[in-house]
Amino acid sequence: QVQLVESGGGLVQAGGSLRLSCLASGRILRINDMSWYRQAPGKQRELVATITSGGSTNYAESVKGRFAISRDNAKNTAYLQMNSLKPEDTAVYFCNAVVTPYGTVVGQYNYWGQGTQVTVSS
Repeated sequence: QVQLVESGGGLVQAGGSLRLSCLASGRILRINDMSWYRQAPGKQRELVATITSGGSTNYAESVKGRFAISRDNAKNTAYLQMNSLKPEDTAVYFCNAVVTPYGTVVGQYNYWGQGTQVTVSS
């Protein structure tokens, strides 16, 4: 079993910063891609940023230049540094990891965290 736990959300004024963390734990052989998604009320979940196991990153156009994804492979943790926050960044942020669990012969599986609320006031 693999668990993802996010932390670091909260309420911030527009222009402020927050840093989200996502800790993966359990019977993990290898973590491949780690990503952050977000879902605002009444909207579909959208991909915010992805980081590969080798450190390559990809961002949604709406957050380029403001957000930065990183990871510490030794700690099985991903981070999302969010700067210059805007009210439209308000959403529940979810961590996603593609994991090869111990005991898996082939294949990898998608795991999700429970989400952390980010609210940006104008």
